[in-house]
Amino acid sequence: LATSGNDVRAPPLPGRPLPGRLAALDAPPPSHSSWPELFSHSARTQCHTPPSQETLLWFRAAELKHSRVTMLATAGWLVNSAGVFFPGDLTHGTKFSDLGSKPLEAWAAVPFAGKFQILLFAGCVEFFSEVKKPHYMKGGPMGLQCDPLGIYENMTPEMRKTRMNRELANGRLAMIGIMSFIAAAKVPGSVPAIPAAFDI
Repeated sequence: LATSGNDVRAPPLPGRPLPGRLAALDAPPPSHSSWPELFSHSARTQCHTPPSQETLLWFRAAELKHSRVTMLATAGWLVNSAGVFFPGDLTHGTKFSDLGSKPLEAWAAVPFAGKFQILLFAGCVEFFSEVKKPHYMKGGPMGLQCDPLGIYENMTPEMRKTRMNRELANGRLAMIGIMSFIAAAKVPGSVPAIPAAFDI
């Protein structure tokens, strides 16, 4: 191994260039740490071709949507675990409180029609966000997917960027949170921050 400071690389075999993926991995990292450049460097090591700006925008939009979903999932998990339920009946003869306070078991107990309605609503929100013009991959805003009050439209560009960065940061934490909750529920004691005695 050829080393220089913290740089560790495997040298090419004598008289033979590094093939495809290894040659890309041997490329020096970007000179600065902006997100697009880091992502572009990572993509070069995988497919040898830097992604287009549209592709980067698509990945950013996907991360934003996943952030929103996981924040809702994490909040819902905590509320359900605390024993807080909607009033009334989920279906005829079945109250929301009858589902119990264990989120995975509560989801399993939701009738198929209820799960279908949830997925249908999410699909409609996704569909209408994708057909909105201009598309976010064509310079359109990555704003709220459902904004009936026009909150996003009344923000300045600087405020939109600040709010989106906050949303992404909180969403990344929520992704870790919901995965930790599921792991701890499936395998008690598998998450050190969640004691096995804590019934989730």
